[in-house]
Amino acid sequence: MKTVVKTLAAGDAGEIDLDPAIFGLEPRKDILYRVVRWQLAKRRAGTHKVKTRGEINRTKKKIYAQKGTGNARHAAASAPIFRGGGVAHGPVVRDHSHDLPKKVRALGMRFALSAKAKANELIVLDAAALAAPKTAELKQSLAKLGVANALIIGGAEVDRNFALAARNIPNIDVLPNAGLNVYDILRRRNLVLTREAIAAIEARFAAKTEEA
Repeated sequence: MKTVVKTLAAGDAGEIDLDPAIFGLEPRKDILYRVVRWQLAKRRAGTHKVKTRGEINRTKKKIYAQKGTGNARHAAASAPIFRGGGVAHGPVVRDHSHDLPKKVRALGMRFALSAKAKANELIVLDAAALAAPKTAELKQSLAKLGVANALIIGGAEVDRNFALAARNIPNIDVLPNAGLNVYDILRRRNLVLTREAIAAIEARFAAKTEEA
């Protein structure tokens, strides 16, 4: 499948063939959901913690006699029903991550790329580089391309001037090839790939196919 290649100035820079096994699939929402859920679970710190009644720095002495006071029976003041007492069934430090097969993760990436191509939200750039780190210049170029909310993949290494110019523009994320992931693809309206990025993506999946 062919698509037009644009320059940063919104001019034509020829065409490029996209692998239909990567960019031409029919996306499955269930696979995309599983991959995004796996990604977000891995990002959670899991450091939330409350003190139980056994960890409260408070006397464990029975607050008053069991019988004869006319009040309800109570033991230590560290019980959860008292102010300043422990918390019952509260969160504890734990790992939120879970396993997801590599083949499912790879399939999720293919579906995410295909979803952008199918929705005409994929833009291919000849290169993502600037002569100087000028944010205003980059904003004008993105406006010509019709890009206001996008993930831009700039190759093996992101051009420093391009990265500096883009970091002050809201809703624009710039990542190298290694940072490409399903969640960031789906959270932005457009996906902008350079020729170098597409070559790296196709080589990555070709290597996985050979291993399989």
